Amino acid sequence: VAFVTLSMLEAGYDVYVVVAASGTTNPLVQQAALMRMAEAGAEMGNWFAFACEMLNDWRNPEGAGSAGLFKDHMPGYAEAMASHAAFSGDDSGKVE
Repeated sequence: VAFVTLSMLEAGYDVYVVVAASGTTNPLVQQAALMRMAEAGAEMGNWFAFACEMLNDWRNPEGAGSAGLFKDHMPGYAEAMASHAAFSGDDSGKVE
C-alpha cells in the first residue's frame, strides 16, 4: 500500500488509506509505513469514516444502500438506526 500511496501522492492525487485494510505481519514496519504515508499527505482512516465522507448526506441517492451496509457490518449502528426509527415513527431502520 505504501508504494502505491506515495506514487499517487507524488502524481498529485488525493489518497485515502483504509488503515485496517493494509498492513504487514510486523507491527513496527506497519507503523513506520503508516507514518510515512501520513507525513507525505495521505489521509488515514477506517472504512466507515471514508464511506460516510463519500456519502456526504443521507439524502444522497446511495444513502439507503449505505445504511444497509452499515447495519450489516456494525451491530451498534443497527441499534442506533432502530432507535431513531422508533423515535421518528419510521420502521425502515428496524433491525431484523
